Amino acid sequence: MISLTIDQVTKRFGDTVALNRVDLNINPGEIFFLLGPSGCGKTTLLRSIAGFYVPEEGRILFGDEDVTRLPPHRRNTGMMFQSYALWPHMTVAQNVAFGLEERKVAGPEIARRVEEALASVKMAAYGTRRIHQLSGGQQQRVALARALVIRPRCLLLDEPLSNLDARLRLEMRAEIRRICKDFGLTAIYVTHDQKEALSIADRMAILEGGHIRQAGPPSEVYRHPVSRFVADFMGEVNFLEGSVRAVDGPTVTVETPLGMFESAVPARAWQPKAGDVCTLSIRPESWQLATAAAPRNGLAGRIRDRVYLGEMAQYEFAAAGGVLKIYELNPRFVELSPEREVFASVQPEDVVVLPR
Repeated sequence: MISLTIDQVTKRFGDTVALNRVDLNINPGEIFFLLGPSGCGKTTLLRSIAGFYVPEEGRILFGDEDVTRLPPHRRNTGMMFQSYALWPHMTVAQNVAFGLEERKVAGPEIARRVEEALASVKMAAYGTRRIHQLSGGQQQRVALARALVIRPRCLLLDEPLSNLDARLRLEMRAEIRRICKDFGLTAIYVTHDQKEALSIADRMAILEGGHIRQAGPPSEVYRHPVSRFVADFMGEVNFLEGSVRAVDGPTVTVETPLGMFESAVPARAWQPKAGDVCTLSIRPESWQLATAAAPRNGLAGRIRDRVYLGEMAQYEFAAAGGVLKIYELNPRFVELSPEREVFASVQPEDVVVLPR
């Protein structure tokens, strides 16, 4: 297990700045996700860590070793691509062995390590098969075995699940996390899929325009975004524009078109004061519905539209001053008449005050 340090890394392609003085520390044995929209710099950062790109400024360290200008084959990283990049003319075992052969490992050692790598991804019985004889999920496991067999210092994954169907993606999320933890690997994983990141990551970073906008554990990034961009990127959210009326210790009172709301969570590194314009970020699942008014952070309205999903219902909640998205787990209000008044409320710790 090694740590990784990204120190003020800048990477340009002509006039385009793909990475702009990026700073990041990744702990030994950590599964770290890089997320963001297309063109944000996440794949450029991963390929810079792998050695395929050399930054114009800054340093990349594996532990205490500066690898900024070290070629890819000398960094001892395992890379798993979106396309898998498997050789169709080789068997499964030959594909997995390829990296060891390039490193001049002895034949008996290659056979032993290939067997171990295939067993670790539950493909031990498939060594003699050709790639075209495998399903997409099985090919993905072979690509993972090939990355693991060289015993990399860190594992780099570039959207490895994007070509799989929904069921296989769910299965492989758990498998990738299990394998990384079993092998004690430091892993850096690029995706645009928030659910994938939330279910696997120890920590994550959200990138935009070559900058890291927020980094932290998944629950922190999801529940306590530091900007409107991060809140919106990480899932469904209600934004309410408002102005700060009072600040009393950790409690911030904000006036919005839907009424007054109290928040216990101002955005990190921002100290709101009375008179500041702001934006409230409230996740749809944070709202509670009831037939009686709540003492605070509540409003009356009607359920104008609904989508029933069994374990959850998604509502369009119309209140005086605006419309909200509300998700109800184990839904009880799904059969409620659109004419019936209902009350929605939210706890202060689920209301995030963001600078506008």
